[in-house]
Amino acid sequence: MSSPAPTTAPLRRLARYASSHRRRTWLAVLCSVLNKLFDLAPPVLIGTAVDIVVQRENSLLARLGVVDVRDQLWVLAAVTLAIWVLESLFEYLQKWLWRNLAQTIQHELRVDAYDHVQRLQLAFFEERRTGGLMSILNDDINQLERFLDMGANALIQTLTSTLLIAVVFFALAPAIAWLAMVPIPLVLWGSFAFQRRIAPRYRHVREQAGLVNGQLASNLAGIPTIKSFTTEAHETERIRALSDGYRIANRHAIRLSSAFSPLIRMIIVAGFIVTLVLGGLDTLDGTLAVGSYSVLVFMTQRLLWPLTALGEVADLYQRAMASTHRVMDLLDTPVTIRSGARRLATADVVGRVAFEDVHFAYAGRPPVFAGLNLHIAPNQSVAFVGPTGAGKSTLVKLLLRMYDPQSGRITIDGLPIDGLALDDLRRAVGFVSQDVYLFHGTIAENIAYGSFDASREAIEAAARTAEAHDFITALPAGYDTVVGEWGQRLSGGQRQRLSIARAVLKDPPILILDEATSSVDNETEAAIQRSLERIAVGRVTLVIAHRLSTVRNADRIFVLGHGGLEETGTHDELLARGGVYAGLWRVQTGQRQPGAERPAASASGVR
Repeated sequence: MSSPAPTTAPLRRLARYASSHRRRTWLAVLCSVLNKLFDLAPPVLIGTAVDIVVQRENSLLARLGVVDVRDQLWVLAAVTLAIWVLESLFEYLQKWLWRNLAQTIQHELRVDAYDHVQRLQLAFFEERRTGGLMSILNDDINQLERFLDMGANALIQTLTSTLLIAVVFFALAPAIAWLAMVPIPLVLWGSFAFQRRIAPRYRHVREQAGLVNGQLASNLAGIPTIKSFTTEAHETERIRALSDGYRIANRHAIRLSSAFSPLIRMIIVAGFIVTLVLGGLDTLDGTLAVGSYSVLVFMTQRLLWPLTALGEVADLYQRAMASTHRVMDLLDTPVTIRSGARRLATADVVGRVAFEDVHFAYAGRPPVFAGLNLHIAPNQSVAFVGPTGAGKSTLVKLLLRMYDPQSGRITIDGLPIDGLALDDLRRAVGFVSQDVYLFHGTIAENIAYGSFDASREAIEAAARTAEAHDFITALPAGYDTVVGEWGQRLSGGQRQRLSIARAVLKDPPILILDEATSSVDNETEAAIQRSLERIAVGRVTLVIAHRLSTVRNADRIFVLGHGGLEETGTHDELLARGGVYAGLWRVQTGQRQPGAERPAASASGVR
């Protein structure tokens, strides 16, 4: 499966995604602007103070009606206090708003991305590493949260200070204002040039992070295999190589990002020197008031020095946009298995299943089925047998719509399954796999998974049917025993019986048993078989098995080969036919084919 085309304009896409929070966003922007306005007041207050002590009764406040110099100072103190209170208030509000907005968008984006991933077809997961997906759903979305938390406010406040101070400069000293502003376009040009060069480096960083996470997740899941083959040193070196690749990718990005702020600072100092020298000369010549000169010097510092932080903001922005590309590309992955509109009540399902001229092949591989036709009657117990790769498990995936066939149709009670609501279809089908997955939690929680409102009595009844009640009650915490991740605290047979109990509690009209006893001992197999015979009553049961002894009592046996369906019938009918099934039976039971001779002993006595 090819990956989707790279997402363009990630910031615009992220803004559209967050459009439902437009009102909160504008409120946060307003608080950022007001916070910066009041933050820029101290240079004006300092200039006013200088104006008072130098001009006295001729100061600006005197011209506004406060003639007494002492009264002017008290008025200035009161205004200063009010400005600092308002600055602190809006600083609190802008931080509170931006951080909560960042957390909300992060939360919604992660949930939406995870929900989208769950609806993707099975092929997507078979081609992607779990750790890589974890990197997107966790690390990349966290990068977006960091930018929204800090970077957005910094950009808004920088723009606000630039516009406001430009107005002040041109009002007080238009002759030198344009010289003081010269560094600004240079800084902006440098910022955009930096973004163009750093963006591919950060995309590479995020790709390397995904590789590291993927290998870590794979290794942690395979710890028993690593230990049994004593490959700890090999895996450590593999992680070391991937982590080193991540470190090198970061180093290339850091080399460029670290140079940005010092270079911008050298551009900015030119503007500061212009204001300092030319404004000072005008003040000495008497063409610029001392208070105005003080305001300009301090304003220049407030304007230009914060621009050095653009390097950090741009760095944060590019990290976030690299992550946005990955998250949005994931959200752009098309959902190919779409739910139908027709509802199907589980209680109404009779269980008549049909595969009609079904053609199916995995991408880039030979066809598994080329015109498969089979019919399963209600209340039948049917079995699918055949060699590995014949398509037994593929049948299950098609019936559950994990995949859709390229042509043909599959029906339940005469209704094409691609027209049914996916939830209803899968609720009607119970699935017990040889690969049992238990979630970290208690035994009771795992049995009730998917039947979350089940009572403790119903859970225990299902466990008894699955012959799991005795071993559960023998555990110290009984049904409240925590099974551990993947159910690793339980044996394979115990996990299998919990899986059967889970299916019993679901009570589906169609039950699929995929090699449910393939990896357990004979005693456990016998117990599981007794459970399966009980729960098969009154429903359609599809059994996939390699061991033919487990399906000899099936109402009908379908024998699959690499060419599709090869023969069908009961156990006795298939044996009498002497075909593929009969051959498999002879192999598994150790019977010799007619006319076969015992192999001669070798000279060494080894046969």
